[in-house]
Amino acid sequence: MGHLLQPDDTSEIELFEPMNLIYTGSTTTGKTSKMGRRTDENPTIVSNTELGFNNGQSTFRSRKTKKTINPKHKTRDSDCCSVNFIKYSLHIFNTIFLISGSIIIGVTLWTIIWKHQYISLLSTTNYVTGTYALLTAGLFAVCGGILGCCGVWREHRGVLLLYTFVLLIVFLLEIIVGSLAYLYETQIETELQHTLNATFMEHYGVSEQQTKAIDSMQQEFSCCGAVRFEDWRHSVWLRSRRKNLIKPTEGRLVPDSCCITVVSNCGLRDGPSNIHYTGCIYGMMDDLKYHLIILGAIGLGLSAIQVFGMVLSCCLYVKLKDVLD
Repeated sequence: MGHLLQPDDTSEIELFEPMNLIYTGSTTTGKTSKMGRRTDENPTIVSNTELGFNNGQSTFRSRKTKKTINPKHKTRDSDCCSVNFIKYSLHIFNTIFLISGSIIIGVTLWTIIWKHQYISLLSTTNYVTGTYALLTAGLFAVCGGILGCCGVWREHRGVLLLYTFVLLIVFLLEIIVGSLAYLYETQIETELQHTLNATFMEHYGVSEQQTKAIDSMQQEFSCCGAVRFEDWRHSVWLRSRRKNLIKPTEGRLVPDSCCITVVSNCGLRDGPSNIHYTGCIYGMMDDLKYHLIILGAIGLGLSAIQVFGMVLSCCLYVKLKDVLD
């Protein structure tokens, strides 16, 4: 059996020498390794706990540093165009847009009011469709101009987006009307040659609307008949014995609207000194072509303006999204 160490047995205890210490430390990689005898008198021992805390603290500081780096926000004057410049440009565009819309409405209303009575003599609805489509584009243009002014002034991105869609609708309508007008302008002569004479011969004196349109056309264009004045000899109005005609023949050879000086019963004589010998197809064809060219020029010409408006509104929409005042 062993014995307890008595206070007097101190001679058997080996003295502690720091130079002979072999200790276990931690490397910078976090792995535990045995290290040899140190030669310095004051060794510095770094523990795993302290190292982990330092690493964690440095990592926390680096993360904190990354989080505190704020991105550079765009201002109203950053990039190539400032917000104020785009707003002023859009105000100028909206002014032009409103003026162009008013012009479109004026031209189409004039066409509808003054030329609408001749439309009933056409066999197709291309002229009517193009006219009313252009009128719709003009109304959209006026409403869009007012909407755009409000959106730019308030800097409201939702209104600007709606304004861009209105510009797109106006652009498409004007392109369609312009293309339809120029296409129909090349076909109007063929259509009138095939249909106008039949309309004169079959509907004068039978249909009230077309009878008024023919009388008005013969007086305005100083003409008689669709192609020539002899066409009236083969008309239903002259050959039929119907008693329910809107304008009875009563011995007339041509309608009174054919006369150079329109008076009652002046159509009893068809001499060159009394009536016009030129057919109405020529005057009507030139007049319709002129109006179709105007409608086409307005439609295609003003559609180019809408492109600039859509570009400016999209730029302002994106710009307001990134701006931080």
